[in-house]
Amino acid sequence: MTNDDIRQIEARGISVREVEKQISNFKKGFPWLEIVAPATGLRGIKIPSQEEIDEDIARFDNAVDERKCKFVPASGAASRMFKDLYSGLDKIAAGDSLEGEPAGVFADNIGKFAFYDERLFGGADAGSILRRTLFGEGLNYGAKPKGVLKFHRYGNGEVRTAFAEHLVEAQEYMRNADNSSNIVVTISPEHRQLFEEAFSEVRNEYEKRYGVRYNVTFTFQDKSTDTIAVDMENRPVRNADGSLLFRPAGHGALIHNLNNLDADLVSIKNIDNVACERLLPVTARYKKILMGEALRLRDRIFGYIYALDQVASSQIENPGPAILRAYEAVQEDVYASDEVQQLCNEIEEFLYNELCIEMPLARNCRDRAEQLRRKLDRPVRVCGMVKNEGESGGGPFIIKEKDGSTSLQILEGAQINRQDARSNAALTSSTHFNPVDLVCCLKDSKGRKFDLTQFVDEQTGFISSKSSRGKELKALELPGLWNGAMSRWNTLFVEVPLETFNPVKTVNDLLRPAHQG
Repeated sequence: MTNDDIRQIEARGISVREVEKQISNFKKGFPWLEIVAPATGLRGIKIPSQEEIDEDIARFDNAVDERKCKFVPASGAASRMFKDLYSGLDKIAAGDSLEGEPAGVFADNIGKFAFYDERLFGGADAGSILRRTLFGEGLNYGAKPKGVLKFHRYGNGEVRTAFAEHLVEAQEYMRNADNSSNIVVTISPEHRQLFEEAFSEVRNEYEKRYGVRYNVTFTFQDKSTDTIAVDMENRPVRNADGSLLFRPAGHGALIHNLNNLDADLVSIKNIDNVACERLLPVTARYKKILMGEALRLRDRIFGYIYALDQVASSQIENPGPAILRAYEAVQEDVYASDEVQQLCNEIEEFLYNELCIEMPLARNCRDRAEQLRRKLDRPVRVCGMVKNEGESGGGPFIIKEKDGSTSLQILEGAQINRQDARSNAALTSSTHFNPVDLVCCLKDSKGRKFDLTQFVDEQTGFISSKSSRGKELKALELPGLWNGAMSRWNTLFVEVPLETFNPVKTVNDLLRPAHQG
């Protein structure tokens, strides 16, 4: 590395040693997780009955005192969304036809996109359409974030960005008792003005139309969490000016942003996973089901923690450290009692049946109770899962932890060892995938915020394929926000319908019915 490289690295708050470690991780990869089985509707994914659905919605609707917040990861430019268009320009430059190519489909259907402007695109050939979409001579969408791109056009002429659709969603199912909707959007600093302008364009109209008051906060992914990018031969990639190319290290870095929230109930959904408003009723219904499940799960866990704490303090009214040591032998007898053992049996049965947690053997009765309390005293997440019909994305699995217990985890394809027969069989027989539709409870049984950084598995990072202006590269992802960053949370998977999952990964996804108003 040159002296300029070192200065660039240190200016980001990263050490040269850390960058060298990142390059080493590219070369050697990360350890595989031991998969026990896929999570399915038979075990691992809850398919609620109609009675349970009604109870969940009622539980959420009655939870007026819960402070709610919608958390929307929206960092980075939309360059990958337009990868096919960059490839199309390369084909045109080489004299090749776009017939049957994604870029050709885009150009042929330009009038169906919400960002279509007759003055810009009318009468233009395919190459001009691609250039005017991507570059500064037109929309410059190749350099803008997904959140401010025009996604949907309505019959009345209204056009909404992806961010605007999240505002509409928030007032529907994340409204607080005072009619406020708290929304935290993680963005890149260079995009702040674009998002603020997009918000100001619709804020007054939406607040009047829906009778809501928006509290929107834009937060940034810390630059010190960025990781170096390498090419397919693991050589550092450089920008046009010769500087090293760093990329945000995936959504896993956002655990720090989530950790700063002061909320009881948090809904997480990616910026590009929105649909036209006609699908909002089904989206809101299942969000309420997930939140009702989260509240049910959290409150039951709190009840068990309270019961175990009562056992721990049952010998004395105001236990202090010295007294507790003196009563240690007596307390072991209490833990061995039939009543406490029945309580532990009930907790173990709950963990096994609801959360697929199988506990390792304990040394004695007291150790058993303390293990159970530690396992219970963690943040809660309920994750929607949709049936896999060929979409890309991570999936739900039951895995074995280092301590011998089992747990429910979301794994990306890059985290699964395809050479291992058992892992490959689990992948082949999996039935659902992760649409990134999460609900989280971030406070403990005493109402204190968890330190979420204490529940991250640092060994669950992974390497993914990305692109920069149409060129392939490898990026190092920190333990993903819904993967390793939440590895030590108490997790419940719940089946939700495919209608609730409408991501825009490529620009042509906007031609799907869910995005055509």
